[in-house]
Parts: sequence; C-alpha cells; structure tokens
Amino acid sequence: MGGFFGTVSKAPCVTDLFYGTDYNSHMGTKRAGMVTYAEGMGFMRSIHNLESSYFRTKFESELSKFKGNAGLGIISDTDPQPILINSHLGKFAIVTVAKVNNIPELEQDLLASNMHFSEMSLSKTNQTELIALLVIQGKDFVDGIENVFRKIKGSCSMLILTEDGIIVARDHWGRTPIVIGKKEGAYAATSESSSLPNLDFKVERYVGPGEIIRMRADGIEQMRKPNENMQICSFLWVYYGFPVSCYEGKNVEEVRFASGYKMAQKDHSEVDCACGIPDSGIGMAMGYAEGKGIPYHRAISKYTPTWPRSFTPANQEMRSLVAKMKLIPNRAMLEGKRVLFCDDSIVRGTQLRDNVNILYEYGAKEVHMRIACPPLIYSCPFLGFSSSKSDLELMSRRIIKDLEGDENKDLEKYATTDSPQYQRMVEEIRRRFNLTSLKFNTLEILVEAIGLPKCKVCTHCFDGSSHF
Repeated sequence: MGGFFGTVSKAPCVTDLFYGTDYNSHMGTKRAGMVTYAEGMGFMRSIHNLESSYFRTKFESELSKFKGNAGLGIISDTDPQPILINSHLGKFAIVTVAKVNNIPELEQDLLASNMHFSEMSLSKTNQTELIALLVIQGKDFVDGIENVFRKIKGSCSMLILTEDGIIVARDHWGRTPIVIGKKEGAYAATSESSSLPNLDFKVERYVGPGEIIRMRADGIEQMRKPNENMQICSFLWVYYGFPVSCYEGKNVEEVRFASGYKMAQKDHSEVDCACGIPDSGIGMAMGYAEGKGIPYHRAISKYTPTWPRSFTPANQEMRSLVAKMKLIPNRAMLEGKRVLFCDDSIVRGTQLRDNVNILYEYGAKEVHMRIACPPLIYSCPFLGFSSSKSDLELMSRRIIKDLEGDENKDLEKYATTDSPQYQRMVEEIRRRFNLTSLKFNTLEILVEAIGLPKCKVCTHCFDGSSHF
C-alpha cells in the first residue's frame, strides 16, 4: 500500500521528517524516499530500495544532506518516489499513495498531448510521475489535482512540496486517510496518526475526502472544500493500521477490540483460551477473551529481531518461508488446550494449513479460528491491497470455483452471511484447514465496531458494494 509524511516548520525539519516517515514503515516494504526544500538551495532528494533492508538503515547516514524547513517522506509499494517537476506551476516534489488502474489509457492520452515520461520503473510508467503530469495540466494546483480526481480510476492521495509550503490532497472518495498534526512552529501531514505523538505533534484535524489544503509553518489554508461522500477503506482497521493510529477519529486497536468483543458475545463455542495471531489479530483476540470471559494466552509469538514488519515479500515462495519463520508456537501454552485463534483475514490461505498442523503437533487439543472481517470475495480495485493479480488468488474465489465450476457464480449469495452458499464456503475452508471450527466476523459487526455509517466505509472486498 504505502504511507507518507510531510512537514513544514519554522526550524530545520529533517529530524521530524526522518522519524515521521519511519513511522509509516509498516505500510510497505519496497521503496522509500525523502525530499526537502531550502530557499536558495532548492530540492534535495534521495530514494532507496527497501526490499533487503529498512528505512532507517538506508537513510540515517545521509541525513546531513537534507537542508531546509519543509520536506516529504514516502514508504511506497509502487514506484520510486518522490518525483521532482519543473512546470508552469513552479518547481515541486510530489509523493502519492495511489492505485491507478487505467495507466495505459492515461499514458496514451498524455503522449498524444506531447507530454513525455522520464521516470520509467522496470520499463513501465512511474505511477507518481503520471499523476504529476495530470496535475500540471491544470491552470493551478487545485485545478490540476481535480484533473487527477476526474481522470484516474482507482484512488490517489498526495503531498506536494512547493516553494511555498506543502499542498495536501486526499483521495476524492477518501479511500486513504490523511491526518494533520500541529505543534509550536510546525505542521505535519501523514497517512498514520501514530507518526505524530512522539514528535510532539497533536492531531489538529482529519483531511476530508477530496479536500485540498496548503500547510505553511504558521498556518493552514483550505484550497478546496471536502466532498460529502466518503468511502474510507475498512481494511485499514482490520489489517493495515498500526494499533495506536486513528482514522476519522476511530482508533485501530479500539475497533479491533470491539469487533472481537462483539463476536465473542454471539459465539457459543467452548474453548480454554483466546490467542491473537501477531500483529493485527492481537487486539481482536483480547476483545474476544474479555467478551467471552476466558483468558488471553500468547500461544504464538512473533520473532521481531529480524522479522519486525507486517508486510512480506511479493514472491510466494519467500512469503511462505517468512510467514513460517516469524511466528513461533509455544508448546507449553498449547498442549492439551482448546485454543481459539483470532486473525485479521484469510486472503490466499497459503500458510494457514501448515500453521494449523503445527499447532496440533505442538499438542493443541482443538484449534478454532475467528477472522476479524467477512470472507474476501472481491479483489480490491482501489488500493494496493495485496500483490494478488487475479480474483482466483483469493481463497474464497478458488473455493467458489471448486464448488460451482465458475469462480464468478452467485457471488452475491456467497457474500451474504449465513446463506446456504456462504455456509457451504466457510465449511469447506474449515475442512481444508483441519480447523475444529471457523467463523468470520459479519459485515454488520465490523461496521458497528468501526463506528462510521456504512455509506461512509468501503466494504467492496466483502460485498462488492462500493463505488467505482
């Protein structure tokens, strides 16, 4: 997916920029970049590959080269960023959290308008450069950003570092969040509010869908009012988000705890303890344990010294190995027990069977599984949800194909909780993974736990309902 951090201050900004960007590292693993602007010196930029290392180790040694009081940082799972542009709008740097599904069409339109692309990535168009070229088609920044909103299919939030502050623009439908922080003499804009407190920023406001603002060290200027309609990604609370982060004022850990608590109150299974699959299943499991009146045990621990990050490699073989290496079961907490595990989701399900078998081998008497969200029936067209290239990479769609002979048959029925098709699909997943029981959270409980109206939350991957 990706996350960004931008700050403008009355003092040099590099320390806040470095640590603020690093606090987005759980949002991606491929590339990272930083850029600052200093009057009289211009823009200073650096981009590194993160696939074999971490943000801090790549950038720490070169911090002295970044001068100035304003800058942007990006953790990206798409293309190298930031992009530097010199245009009729002036010189600027841009970072994006985006997924553009119609790149070939837009590429041809821009080439036909005598535009050119210089930032190729693996022989493909750099998505952020394409967005920058759409921006400079406008008569000003607001017009250009609205051009992006009109033209792209997918989503795009962006930060633009100019010679006069930072322009902050949230996706037209608000699918990805931007939070504004404030402290004495400085403002910051970030994907994750968890970037802010240790840098002494306090949450000032949440940028609205399609809203555009300009941050300067001494204040904020609204350049475009927010749209009324919003479709913020529900999976932010299920999986992506860091526990202390808040989106639209709703805390990630609080939502995970509430969803587990509410699920437990309707679950009549008899188990000895609840356990969270690290990291994103822990909050749900703690809520489930409290709601059920059973102890919370750490029957599985995550090995953090060398596997601290949430995301895993795109290569399936490596992903399977990493998933196995970083989670270590505890025989002492498993042996002879009926253990209920909570996890965020089942996407491909490639590791689950092996993991369940190991739990039995370590002495678990029963292995129950509770999933924080409904089954994933549809691929996400709006965010870099995973590295899936087709619907058939989703566990649920493969099972639907096996049951129906057609992965697209009766999808609405399979997405409807407790329909005969839904029950058949869940039972088949349970059987294949040798689980004692398997239950998914309902869409109603998930939305209730988030605490926003259903019409404000994107649930497309569960029910195919959201706007294109």
